[in-house]
Amino acid sequence: MIVKVGDYVLLIYDNRRRWLLKAEEGKKHHTHRGVVDFEDIIGKPYGTTVLSNLNHKFYVVKPTPMDLILKMQRATQIIYPKDIGLILLNTGIGPGSRVVEAGTGSGALTTILANYVKPSGRVYSYESREEFSKIARKNLEKAEVIDYVELKNKDILEGIEEENIDAVVLDMATPWLAVKLAHNALVGGGHFCSYTPTIEQAQKTVKELKNENFIDIRTQECMVRDIIVEEGKTRPETRMIAHTAYITFARKIV
Repeated sequence: MIVKVGDYVLLIYDNRRRWLLKAEEGKKHHTHRGVVDFEDIIGKPYGTTVLSNLNHKFYVVKPTPMDLILKMQRATQIIYPKDIGLILLNTGIGPGSRVVEAGTGSGALTTILANYVKPSGRVYSYESREEFSKIARKNLEKAEVIDYVELKNKDILEGIEEENIDAVVLDMATPWLAVKLAHNALVGGGHFCSYTPTIEQAQKTVKELKNENFIDIRTQECMVRDIIVEEGKTRPETRMIAHTAYITFARKIV
């Protein structure tokens, strides 16, 4: 695959220094290791090694959806990739799925959901704050998944307009208030998911799920720690991404 004008590339120097950049004619990227000229990138295949004017190596690769969300413009805190992986696997979201999401925020989860439901599925994303929706739209356009998303500038507690939805995923302060709405919108056996920072939010949500005919109710958290792998001195990183949220899953029965 060749880098074309207008494509986004991930320019990597090492594990810590990397940049998400748009390929533009005449553009140069300045770094602590010299200047990288996009004339050396455009028209070359992904995976190319380029040299800065100081003769340092940089690597040009195609950004993954995770690269895009970690580098996106943020109006709010995003859901971490480690948690998004759990959400996808526990809800079975995939090509053709119809998913309701609230709230959109900066569009990180929306981007990943859209990437998984395409080409025939759709994400209906509710966000009450218009300024967040505008930022999310730009991020979704940048990720080239806007065609699979319907952004709705509306509080989901005013009602879910869609029916026969495969999954409802909530990242909001009061998800328990949306449980009944989610039950009404879901297909039989459809999946519910809520992402809550505090255990009190999870407790209220679980209580409401039990009241509204949901089964297979589970609350999880995910912690990830990188490992430094070097011969003779392999060890865990001293820092890790520990608790980020409680993620509650359930299935609708009729």
